[in-house]
Amino acid sequence: MKPKKNSLSDLGGIMYSTNPEFEYEEEVDDTVTAPNQQQDLRVMLDKKNRGGKAVTLVTGFRGKQEDLDVLGKMLKTKCGVGGSVKDGEIMIQGDVRDKVMGILQKDGYKVKKAGG
Repeated sequence: MKPKKNSLSDLGGIMYSTNPEFEYEEEVDDTVTAPNQQQDLRVMLDKKNRGGKAVTLVTGFRGKQEDLDVLGKMLKTKCGVGGSVKDGEIMIQGDVRDKVMGILQKDGYKVKKAGG
């Protein structure tokens, strides 16, 4: 097995500077998660590019990625199924739209069914 070649992206985008006065500025995520009552979420069923398997998608979340991950984990746990959180969307395996809508409404989110 060949060893993996290192690239600049492996370093996290940090470049070396010979300037003694250079200060590295860290990116600060100042995104604020809106309260549950101000979130306008869409729940839809998606079968595209998944081999015919149904997936419930939750979109429209505004806020930090960590908060979206927590919401996704809570939904997966309460529905008793698997899934993932990618690109600002929560994907939950199976057609559990009604259950997801009930859970989100109970937590105070504004939820609408979208799609077919």
